[in-house]
This record gives sequence, structure tokens and C-alpha cells, in this order.
Amino acid sequence: MEKFDYAEALKELEKIALKVEDPSTGIDDIDKYIRQSDELIAKCREYLRTAREKLDTL
Repeated sequence: MEKFDYAEALKELEKIALKVEDPSTGIDDIDKYIRQSDELIAKCREYLRTAREKLDTL
């Protein structure tokens, strides 16, 4: 399993936001981008939850 890169995930979310906001992006592509962003957001939340738990144990 590859290590999750939070900063890279945020950059990817920014790219997705730009694509979704682009008027030339088709509705099918928007749906795809929204699904991708949902997955990235879930991974970011899990990463932050794990980091918080680690800090709480210190």
C-alpha cells in the first residue's frame, strides 16, 4: 500500500475544482470529478483523524 500524501491530495482537489468550474467541462466529466473528489476527501479526513489520534496519545 502506498503512503498517502495529504499535500498532493489537496493539490489534486484544487485541480478538480478548476475542471468542474470550467464551462467547457461536460456533465459526464463533472460527475467523474465529483466522485474522484469524494474519494480524496474521504482519504484526507481519514488521514487527519489518524493524525489527531496519534497526537492525542502523545
